[in-house]
Amino acid sequence: MAKTSFYITNARLPKTKDDQCYELLIENGKIKNIQVQKIDKTYEKPVIDFAKDWLSLGGADLQINGALGLPFPELTLANSEQLLEISKFLWQEGIDFFLPTIITSSPEKINTALATISQYIKNYQKQDVPYAKILGVHLEGPFLNPEKRGAHPKKYILPFTIDNLVSLIGKYSKHVRVLTCAPEISSEQRIISEIKLRYPQIKVSLGHSLATEEDAEQAFREGASMVTHAFNAMPSLHHREPGLLGSALTHSGVKCGFIADGEHISPKMLKLLLRMGEGSKRLFLVSDALAPLGLGDGVYPWDQREVTVRQGTARLEDGTLAGTTVSLLSAVANLVKWGICDVGSAIALATESPRDAITEEGLGVGQPVANLLRWHWNNSTQTLTWQRLINTESFKFPSNSKYEN
Repeated sequence: MAKTSFYITNARLPKTKDDQCYELLIENGKIKNIQVQKIDKTYEKPVIDFAKDWLSLGGADLQINGALGLPFPELTLANSEQLLEISKFLWQEGIDFFLPTIITSSPEKINTALATISQYIKNYQKQDVPYAKILGVHLEGPFLNPEKRGAHPKKYILPFTIDNLVSLIGKYSKHVRVLTCAPEISSEQRIISEIKLRYPQIKVSLGHSLATEEDAEQAFREGASMVTHAFNAMPSLHHREPGLLGSALTHSGVKCGFIADGEHISPKMLKLLLRMGEGSKRLFLVSDALAPLGLGDGVYPWDQREVTVRQGTARLEDGTLAGTTVSLLSAVANLVKWGICDVGSAIALATESPRDAITEEGLGVGQPVANLLRWHWNNSTQTLTWQRLINTESFKFPSNSKYEN
């Protein structure tokens, strides 16, 4: 591997002071050291001068429903090779890892999708290849409130019981990392406590719910620690009835995902959300992208129905908002373009904050250089762009990097 020891200098990092620059020592393909930039330092190794561009890990998408035409609930062993292509595509989109999201479907489909992902992880995850890794599965349903099901098919919604969950995830439980559920529909007391006891690796996320403040508070006390796409598929904030979202935003240990495509939440409400949720401290971006991600506008099959995609927004025939095809890192650029937050904070919402939400390591010593992104803000055009720092297939620096021999 050529040129495996070098410095990155004058780099700004997410979640740090906007004007503070850092230098990183890279050795043998990993971050060896990070420290505040030293002035007038002489380097004995090659240098990439970032010229105050931002450096981050790649994106972490905790809610993505499919890509390149394949919905994840439709995964089978017969089409598992498509999952490899999706993983490669997402890597090219700046994503380091993702949670394939399986929405409310028949138990048979969910089981088949879980089996396929389990086999995929066994076959491919140990290979050192430039593909976005699958960290596990996000099971969004089928334990949802029918009144807030959105585009989820009502006929497959199940009673929220431990027996139903055990039957659904079976021997693949170790691959389930996030479970979206509506706590108020369960007749079993302390069901979330029981889930956390049996499956400590599962992050319980509240969503597609009519939970009252009392319902939400009880769920958080029992171990629920996330909220699925804040504002969407839940009651709006009310000054006398704070409900699920109001409760979540006042709990320091609860992380809320949100969508920034301009349709799911208005930019003005996003600005308010980020203020209430302390920005990247307790909020994180998700794409919630549907299977047409990576394809153009058009009409696409979706279970037994169709979705129409126009300018990145997907709707059912009756107009119900089904999702988006705006990628995770495009949402980062949206937040900056709309003036909602600064560049570093926007980057953190897609890179550091999702990792925090599921207790994965963020930017630091030991992280592979292959996962690093370089972000550039063009003040004249008001655009934010990014690139992978290194082409991992040949370990060559991009042609437009500031590499100095």
